[in-house]
Order: sequence, then C-alpha cells, then structure tokens
Amino acid sequence: MSEAALPTGQKLRYGAEAALFFLFLGFFRLIGVDAASAMGAWIGRHVLYHLGWARKAHANLAAAFPEKTEAEREAIVAEVCANVGRTAAEYAHLDKFDMAGADPRIAVEHLEIAEEMRGKGLLLLSGHFANWEIMPIAAQEFGLDGGIVYRPPNNPYVDRFIARARAVKGFKEQISKHQGTRRIFTLLRGGKAILLLADQKTNEGIPAPFFGRDAMTTPAPAALALKLNVPVYFASNRRGQKNGKFGARFTITVHPKLAFIPSGDYERDLRDMTAAINAKLEEMVRAHPGQWLWIHRRWPTARDVVTGKRS
Repeated sequence: MSEAALPTGQKLRYGAEAALFFLFLGFFRLIGVDAASAMGAWIGRHVLYHLGWARKAHANLAAAFPEKTEAEREAIVAEVCANVGRTAAEYAHLDKFDMAGADPRIAVEHLEIAEEMRGKGLLLLSGHFANWEIMPIAAQEFGLDGGIVYRPPNNPYVDRFIARARAVKGFKEQISKHQGTRRIFTLLRGGKAILLLADQKTNEGIPAPFFGRDAMTTPAPAALALKLNVPVYFASNRRGQKNGKFGARFTITVHPKLAFIPSGDYERDLRDMTAAINAKLEEMVRAHPGQWLWIHRRWPTARDVVTGKRS
C-alpha cells in the first residue's frame, strides 16, 4: 500500500516508528562505524535478547542441534542477538564498507568462483548471515550487474530510507519479492545476476528438508533456474575480527555452482532442486551457526499442524 493510501492512524504509527528509527541511526552515524557496531552488539545482548527473540532462537537451536549442550546453544543465541543489534546499527554506515582502500572492511574468499559469474544470467543465493546487506556491496564492487530481491519492511518510511542507503554502494535495482517476477525474468534473460536471500519463512511454498525437518520453502529460485536454464551459486557471510574482536568487518565466501541435473519432470525437479538449495543453506549455517538469524519461524509447530497454519 502506498503512503498516500494509508489510514491516518497507521500513518501516525509508522511516522512515530520511523522517527525513533532515524533518531537511533543519526546517533549511530555520529559515533562512527566501529563504536556503532559495538553499541549495537550491547543492545542486542541486553535488550533484544529479552524481547522473545532468544526464546525463538533457543527452540530452533534445540531442534537443529540436539547434540549441543545448553551452554553451547546459549553462546550461539548470545552471538545471534549481538549480531542483530550490530546489523541494525550498521545501517547508518553502509557507505563505509569496501573491498579495497586503506582499511578494507570486506574480504572475499574464492574469487575464482566469482569470476565464473561475470556477464552471466544467474541466481546468487544466500541467507541472513552476519550483516546480509554487505554481500550486494561486494558483488557490486566486484563488477556483477543485476538486482537484488528483498522483502520490504512494513513501514514505508523505513523502507524508503533503507532502499536509499542500500543503493549508495550496492545494487541500484531493488525488486520487491511480491511484485517483481517479470523484472527478474527480464534481468536474467539479459545476462544479469539476481541476488536473493532464500532462507526466509514463507506462508506459501513447498515442504523441503531443513535441519532434519520439513520447512515451508519458496520454490521461486528453483523455478527460475529450471525455466530459464540459469546457474545457481551461493555466498555466505561472517563477521571478521580485528585485534581478536568481532566487529564491523566481514568475510564473504563464494560457493561453487549448484550441481543439479534436471530429470525432465518439472514438478519433481522443482521439489528436488528446492531440497538441494535448502541442503546447501543448511551446510552454510552449520559452518558458522552464530552468524545466522535463528529467530526465523521456519518450521511448523504442533499447534500449526492441528490448525492447518503454515510457517
């Protein structure tokens, strides 16, 4: 819904939310990127942790990693909450992140794989790892051309700000996942890259295994790859360290092209390729579990099964 069409009460609520958001970002901008990231981590551990996020993360981790001790899972939850706080604070400084320069904050592993992507129509899939906004910045600096698919925040004022901040160094082409199918097809057919976070919960989709349980998963990446015969690559992101401490520095790992040979049965291939995508995402999460956003409600609960509600 456009801003002009919003009911007055909703406009006021969104305006108040946005004012608070901009106030915090203005403060974070003033204190610099490293201090902002550190303060965001503190807010994550001491505020966000107590807003129910930790409970969701604990439940997901207990099911995904039954072999881990409670203390090990608690350490992951603390890292997740700190990372969310850091990421929010870093929105004030997206223009500070580079792969080059006197003090580069982005490193990329396996650039030889990224070289394969130049000039091709392809899907580059990832998830909510570390600060997920960093990956499009690196892709743009590397020379990939195309667009990102994103889920707009509910608040249109916040959405407009984030889109502008994202476009300073990242891809200018930003496509709402609810409205951009035709544009995605056009870009892929034109030899462009589409960057997409494929780990979000969906109220529609198909069940595919993820950490040993079926999760309702969007089949859109598999459908695009199968219909347009474009390759699927993956990238993951983790926070790097300086002086032994995590902060506003990142290492992006580029993963090889998904090896999938279609059988010719479209429905079967759609299911199998979606499962293969989930398997790769799971592999990336397992490598650095504290860097993924475990608060997603990816799996149905017992109550969902009884009521027929889908995750």
